[in-house]
This record gives sequence, C-alpha cells and structure tokens, in this order.
Amino acid sequence: MKSFDKSILSKYKKLKAAFTHPVLTSISILFILVFILPSNAQVIPNPNEVIGFEIGSDFHLATYEQSINYFKTLDAASDMVEMRYAGKTSEGREWQYVLISTPENLQKIEHYKSISQQLAHPENLTREMAKTLAKEGKAIVDISGGLHASEVAGAQHIITLAYELVSNAKTEKYEAIFEDVILILWPSLNPDGQDIIANWYLSNVGTPYETAPTPWLYQKYVGHDNNRDAYMLNQLESRVVGSTWREWEPNIIHVHHQSSPFPTRIWLPPFAEPIAPQTPPLVAREVNMIGMAMAQELETEGLPGAVHMGKGFDAWYPGYIDYMPVMQNIPSFWTETSLYKFATPHFYTIRDFPKERADLRIESLYSSPWKGGWWRLGDAVQYMQTASIAVLDYAAKYKETLLFNKYQAGITTIKKYRQEPPYAYFIKQKQRDPVRPVEFLKRLAFNGIRISQLDTEIAFEGNTYPKGTWVIPMDQEFGELARQLIDIQEYPDLRESEDGPLEQPYDAAGWTLPYQMEVEVVAAMSPLPEIISSSLVPVKGIAIEENVNTNIDLSKADFIGGAGFDTNEVAAGIVPLPGTLKGSGGTLVIDPKENNSFRIIGDAMNQNLAIGYNPKKQTYAISNASRSQMQKWVKDYAVNARLTSSRPRTKVQSKIAVYDPWTASMDMGWTRWLLDNFNIPYVIIRNADINNGNLNDRFDVILMASERPGIIENGFQKGMAPPQYAGGLKGLGVRNIDTFVSSGGTLVCLNKSTDFAINELHLPIENNVQHLTKNQFFTGGSILEVTNNNQHPVMAGMPEKSSVFVFGSPVFKTLDGFEGEVLSKYQEKGSPLLSGYLVGEEYMNNKAAAVDVRYKNGHVVLFGFQPQWRGQSMGTFRALFNALLYTNDITKDHESLEKWNSTEEPKIEEESEAEEKNSN
Repeated sequence: MKSFDKSILSKYKKLKAAFTHPVLTSISILFILVFILPSNAQVIPNPNEVIGFEIGSDFHLATYEQSINYFKTLDAASDMVEMRYAGKTSEGREWQYVLISTPENLQKIEHYKSISQQLAHPENLTREMAKTLAKEGKAIVDISGGLHASEVAGAQHIITLAYELVSNAKTEKYEAIFEDVILILWPSLNPDGQDIIANWYLSNVGTPYETAPTPWLYQKYVGHDNNRDAYMLNQLESRVVGSTWREWEPNIIHVHHQSSPFPTRIWLPPFAEPIAPQTPPLVAREVNMIGMAMAQELETEGLPGAVHMGKGFDAWYPGYIDYMPVMQNIPSFWTETSLYKFATPHFYTIRDFPKERADLRIESLYSSPWKGGWWRLGDAVQYMQTASIAVLDYAAKYKETLLFNKYQAGITTIKKYRQEPPYAYFIKQKQRDPVRPVEFLKRLAFNGIRISQLDTEIAFEGNTYPKGTWVIPMDQEFGELARQLIDIQEYPDLRESEDGPLEQPYDAAGWTLPYQMEVEVVAAMSPLPEIISSSLVPVKGIAIEENVNTNIDLSKADFIGGAGFDTNEVAAGIVPLPGTLKGSGGTLVIDPKENNSFRIIGDAMNQNLAIGYNPKKQTYAISNASRSQMQKWVKDYAVNARLTSSRPRTKVQSKIAVYDPWTASMDMGWTRWLLDNFNIPYVIIRNADINNGNLNDRFDVILMASERPGIIENGFQKGMAPPQYAGGLKGLGVRNIDTFVSSGGTLVCLNKSTDFAINELHLPIENNVQHLTKNQFFTGGSILEVTNNNQHPVMAGMPEKSSVFVFGSPVFKTLDGFEGEVLSKYQEKGSPLLSGYLVGEEYMNNKAAAVDVRYKNGHVVLFGFQPQWRGQSMGTFRALFNALLYTNDITKDHESLEKWNSTEEPKIEEESEAEEKNSN
C-alpha cells in the first residue's frame, strides 16, 4: 500500500472541484480515481474535504452522521480500516465502531480476538502458555470520545486521529505501532448526544445564544449520567458498549473527556485519592504508567499544562464506564482536556487564574504550567490526538507485557479467593421480591461474572440453601468486580488535618447493591467443601443475537425491555421462580412488595381497567381483566398473586404529571426512564404548562424530581438561553402549584426539590441540615437505614427497616402546626450509615427521612432520599410508585386511620379472614 503523495492529492482536489453535481459523493470520486492512479495506490480522503470544513476549526462541529460518512469513505479507500456494527442507540441510530490495523492483522482478526479472550479468561492457561500467547497476540486498544456530548472535542478528534494514523501508516512510527496494535476506534461513544449538541450549537452560532446550554439532555434519559451506569447497565448504550468490550477484551481502554481543572490543559492519570478498594494492583500500575507516557509525549510535542492526581478525579465509584473495566483486568481510564464552550474560542489572561496557580509555579505533577492565551477547539483536538497516539505507542512498545499482565491479573484474583474470604456469595431464589435477585444477577453476568446454582439442598455455615440457590464462586478472574459491587463501602476520611475540610468523593461514596436492591446475599467466609463444589452447576442459557428485534421483550420478568441482558448466555440462564396465582374470582390481588406488581398496574392503567386499593391489607387489585390476561401477567412478570370475588372499595385513579425543567434534569431523566420501563402513564409538563394553571382539571399528582429550588424557581436566567426556554416557576407558577395542592392535588417532591415545596408552600417542616457546613454534616452519596411507617399507603410493601440512598439530601424536622404523617425516620441514637460516608449523624437522629404533609385539601409527599437513584435503588421503587397513586380515594380513606408520628413505632393491625373478606 502507498499513502498518497502531493500529486495524488492535487488530482483528488481538482477532480472533486470539477464535479459539482450534488449527487456525486466523495466515495464516487474515489471510484473514479481508480482509473487515474497506479493500481497499488490508495487515496486516503482528507476529512476536511469530505465533511466540508476543517475539523477542529472555530464555530464548526461535525455531526455523528458527518463523522460516519467520513469513516465509510475511509473504509472504502483503505484496507487498513474496517467498520463494524455495534448496535442501536436509544434513539434508534445505527451505531458503529472502526477497526484500524495492518491489512495482515485485519485478515487474522478473529485469531487475535481469540488470543485476547484466552488471556482474559486464564484459568486453564499455564504461565508458559500465556507467555506464548502474549508474544503471538496483538494489543487491542479501545479509544473513544464524545461520551459526554457537550465535551465536543472528543468526537471531533477521533476523525483527525483516524486520518493521521491511516494517511501516515507507512512512516516508521506508525508502522511500528500497527505491527503490534489493533485499534478499536469509536467515532462517538454517544451518537445521539453528538447530534443533539452539534445541531443545537450550529443553530445558535453567531447569535446571542451561541454558547447557551442545551435545554434537554444529550441522551434520551440520563445525559451526563451515561458515564455512571457501567455496572447497572440500565441504559441501552451501556449494554452495547459492555457487550462489545466482552467480545474484544481490550488491553487498554481510553475515553476522552473535558474539562481539566483550570488553568491546567489536560488531566491525566494517576487518579486522585481514593481509588476503588478492589482495584487489581497490577492494573492500577499500568494505568499510572500510561498516564505518565501521555504526559511525556505532550511535553515532547511542546504542549504544556498536563497535570495528574489532584483532589478532583478520584476512581472510587465503579459505575464509570471508563473505570469499571479495571476490575475486569483492563487498564482503563479517562483523560480530561480543557474546554471552553463548544467550538467558540476564548482568550485567558493571568487575571483569570486562581490564586494558587497564578504564580505559574512548577509542581511535581504539573511541570509545565500553562501561561494563558487563546484556547480553541483545535487546541483541545491537538492535545487529545497527542495523548491518543502516546497510548498507541505505549501499547506497541509494551505489547507483550500488556497481554501477559492481563493473564497475570486474572490468575492473581483467582488465587486470592482460593486463599481468603469471601470464597463465594449465596443468593436464594425465594426472597421478599423473587425478581429482585434476578435483576441483580443478570447485571453481574452481563459484565462477565460466572454464576452457578446448587443442584441439591445444602447446609453451610449455619444456613440452609435450597436447591436452585445461586452461587457466585469468587475464584474467577473478574471476582474483584463482584466483590466491589456486593461489599459494604467505607469511604476514607481524607483530611489534611483533624479540623480540615473533607476531601469529597467525586461521585457516590457507597453503592452496595444488596442494600440498594433489597436482595439477601450471604458471603461464604470459609472454603467451600467438596459437597458444595460438586453440587454447583454453571448457569447457562441460550444467548440471542445482538441485532434481535428490540421491540420484542424476550425476558419480561426483568424490566429491561427488548433483548435486555439475554445476549449473554449466563444472563439468559438466570430466571426467577415462576409466579403463582391462587384463589378464585374475577379480581386480581397483587402485593406492592414485589416491584413487578406496578408493571401490572401500569398495564391496567393504560387499558383503563378498574384498579383498587385495600388500605388494611395494603394490596392493589385489578378488576375487569380477562382470566387469560391475569394469567399472562403472573407468568410474564413472575409475581405472586391471588384471585378474589370481591373488589376493594377504594378506587385508584391517578392522572400523573411529571415536571421537566428546561435545565435538563438528569434525575428527572432517570424518573422518566423508570416510569417508561414500568409502563406507568404520565404527561410531561414544562414551565408554561404550570404557569397556565387549571392543573386540577388535568392532573391528580405532580412529580418533581431532585432539583435545587433556585433552578425550579428561576430556570435559565433571561439572556442565557432563547426566550422560550428561560425562566422558571417563581411567582405565577408557585401560586398555581399552591392552588393545585390546596384543591386536593398531590405534589410529590424528591430529595433536593423538597426544599422548594417547603419554602414556597410555607410547610411546617424544616430541613434540619440546610444551613450546616460540610464539616458539620456530609453524606456524599451513601446508603442509610430508616424505619418505615409501612401502614401508610406511600410505604405499602416496604419492610419495617430499609436502606435508602441519600445524595445531598434533606433531613426533616416537623414544626408546630404540622398535619400529616412521618413516612420514614432515622434512629434515635447512633449512626444510620450502612455504606459510604457520614459526618453529623446527630443532626439525623430521630428526624424524618420522608413525610406526608396535609396541605389544605391536598397532600405534599416529601422524600428526603432518592427512591429511583440511577435505576439502582430497587428496594425503594415501590415508595415512589405508591406516591404517584396516593390520590383521591386513597388519601381520603387513609386520613381516617390512626397516624404514626416521628417518635412512635408503627401500629400494625392484625386482620382476620372475615375482616379481609369485608374489606374487599
């Protein structure tokens, strides 16, 4: 192969200029060039020519479609490039990635993929075999950008990187790289977001709103949180990327982000403290070395301003898509290049610098301070491209070490858990909600963790485990990931002095999945005896193809639709106990303790079927459904239900409105995602809908997700965004909310939005921690224990004590004049902390975590926690669903019952069979 010279490029440009017909594409020109170029020449198309502007230039952004069109052109032109289909995005876009290597490597691509798989799953390999494979194999490097779509340089640099590598493939440097490297290049790790951001920015260039933020999320549901979903895999994109990585098992994963802590120009590993406790040491060392290699290359190229560690980017939370693979023995990391706003340039002077960096002092991990000046999109692209090439160069130079270390990290984990606890985890099939452990285990399996089941009943360490109990043996290569998700987190108290400020976690401090999902998991603290080992049968189902019709839900019991997790054969084999249907009659009775009961309620609401509620038994009932429909619900959703011939007198009628501010709320996005997956009907309302009034004529309940009061009240400041997106609910909107609740409506507020309701409706409630400093009170995204008033309809189905996820959450104190009920409260003494970090427990003792406030003729339900946090807190989903149904007859019937206040234990009423019959 010959890369093009200047004469060929000249012919290409002249030919393109000569053909001005709009139908003629760059690919057409390439085919024409076949007849004027030597038979062994390959014209490598310049992206600036194909897309129509210089990539990285001011005020220009390539859309995903333009990027893909370029890569198709590049694929057609070069035998070093091969495009692969990854899957579909949430908005239905075709998602592709690109392989780049020598033609010889691409011809043997399946062979090198097989080597990567063998080294990633090394139990049957000897050290000598691994050495041989490491020598023979190629380093597979995965590079991407655009995950956070507003960080625009990442996806733009992918285009220029590909052109640089392929057009100069015959230079000494790149020949050496691609002899030993196979590059997986994602044109964007968020195609939907790239188009959303590019189209928004380009529509505003040259207007007063050129740098205005988008008034919607840059992913269908979760926006920026697409980098917080790695282990839960709730979003379709997370599953597409995860399955691709399990297919290839890369040796390095590098995800580009923006922005570096000002005024530094690029942040690189090593990470800030602390890092995840189960990080394999060998992999952590490799990440650190690669970070230093990138910094060295940047200095070589005369690009100052690289920095490491600091106090910002820690790697504690394993939900990052670009860090969790470390626990799958892959050196995986992100970098943060400086960003101004989209593709608009900006000039900085030393007066813009913070005091601690204004002296331009050389530091150990910031050895070439940036001195200010213009910063453009093109500069960010240059920094990113240099860092990417440095990663490829490192992979080529240390190819054998990288490949062998993947084997070594896996073997080390296997040996570790054969010598120390936990040796395994046991999860019984029959639990309070038998679908919950399925949701938990399918996610682990999809991430490459092997799971077995007992083929007979076993007694071990004081517990009896029935046949069918799931077992996670820990002597497996991804064992550290399983432990990281199951164990309790103890975030370290990092302070420079005893009275100094806490070094806060970059994200969550605690996430223990058994707590969040309300799943009982028991750790084996002694080695498994032979009787157990011989009883373990590996779980294995029939995996379906990735491109299966995603409109068909193939595993209805888990609430992830379409192909879901069943493209993985282990996940496909994890199924719940069958649902049960007992009794007789035409009314289906379902229990809110099982999450899938609310999927049945959602279906019934959409079909306009009669729904009732039994306030004494705290069950819901569906009437007027056919027998076949009821049987199908029980089978599909694996719920335990019963039939009765009576109907509850309390009717459930709820027209739900979900307030979605123009400030693009991620928490609201997660809320919409949850409601959509449970088929709960709702209407999105914006500022204008509330300001227009007449809310009671249209809705029974209004839900506000977690958002700061100032955002709800003021929204975008006038002039910050186009007029139709500016403003909030202050004034007229607040008055209409007041009228809605006063006239019998229910307002449900989550977490931070509770302060809005307390302040604007003047509720007799106080946020007990609102004015405390972080040294006095801090939770940092943690799991706490509460006691529940589980006789209240909002807490129906909740256990007496449960785990809740808090993140900058309020703590409620009831004041004189309070009417209503405390829904859940913290303990009287001691710490409620279960996992994560907590300072200031004394401000929580005997205070409320959730309340139902009677306000004139209506109700305000305040959750001082996040019942739907990132789709993880499945143990509290039911509280949110119950709250959305807490209207009309339910509120009236409950008001006549005896109440539970913040200092009394809930009174549990026993009900005889006769009373039950009368209450139906």
